Amino acid sequence: MNELPQQLVNGLLLGSMYGLVAIGYTMVYGIVQLINFAHGEIFMTGAFGALTVYMYILPDGTSMLIALPLMLIGAVIVSTTVAVGAERFAYRPLRGAPRLAPLITAIGLSLALQQAVWAWYPDAKSARPFPQIDGGPFHIGNVTLQTGDIFLFVVAPVSMAILGFFVMRTRTGRGMQATAQDPDTAKLMGVDTDRIIVIAFALGAVFAAVGGVAYGLRYGQIEFKMGFILGLKAFTAAVLGGIGNIYGAMIGGVVLGVAETLATAYIADVPGLDKFGSQSWADVWAFILLILVLLFRPQGLLGERVADRA
Repeated sequence: MNELPQQLVNGLLLGSMYGLVAIGYTMVYGIVQLINFAHGEIFMTGAFGALTVYMYILPDGTSMLIALPLMLIGAVIVSTTVAVGAERFAYRPLRGAPRLAPLITAIGLSLALQQAVWAWYPDAKSARPFPQIDGGPFHIGNVTLQTGDIFLFVVAPVSMAILGFFVMRTRTGRGMQATAQDPDTAKLMGVDTDRIIVIAFALGAVFAAVGGVAYGLRYGQIEFKMGFILGLKAFTAAVLGGIGNIYGAMIGGVVLGVAETLATAYIADVPGLDKFGSQSWADVWAFILLILVLLFRPQGLLGERVADRA
């Protein structure tokens, strides 16, 4: 059991990454009732935006202490541009259409973004090395942390705190709450709902971009198809926490990450179940958890704050 603290920390790190991406799903759904299945690719484009800044804009040999903030800015710019463009040209024209239409569009956009990066980015057909922060590993008791892990441990709670303040304390945040509750009434009260929807897409993209940089720092490489499965897991986290609830998205991500990590680590030790604890089964356990949540608590752990609209 000495490795249990390490596995819990690994699960917390993985879950924090899921939560950062899940926030985008839950914010967009809470306001426009849309499951943006292209959000995983927003996460992916952010990672490639950061890599582009490091490889093609910064001088060779730039310290990561200087490069990392600039890489984050590049990731946010790319992800936000893609997300806002998707909202304006792919989703807004379908806002009054049956719900199946934007859902199919989101899936098509997801594939299109994957292929665009695959075709445009040099050597994107294979995994690309991602620059790492010097230093580490660090040992705290039985737990070992890399420098990329520390980055994720810092940015995840800070990002949630900033988002919570923005939504609860600013005028735009209150406009987002009003639009989520009743967009027609919010519009009559003077809220620019189109602007609010764009902001929701942009904010979700910012968190996805941060998650993309954290992924590259943690795993040391990125690839054009990395957003597909992680995006589905982030959606699972949003459902688990209660889709439409921004705090539930992060909590759902942490629960999912810990459950997936512990299942992968310990089911292999059960006689007769060793093959089900392999890394290839990690994705399966995540979706088994989703099925159980949908069966026994479909509103998620924190409940659903957004009522269904007629």
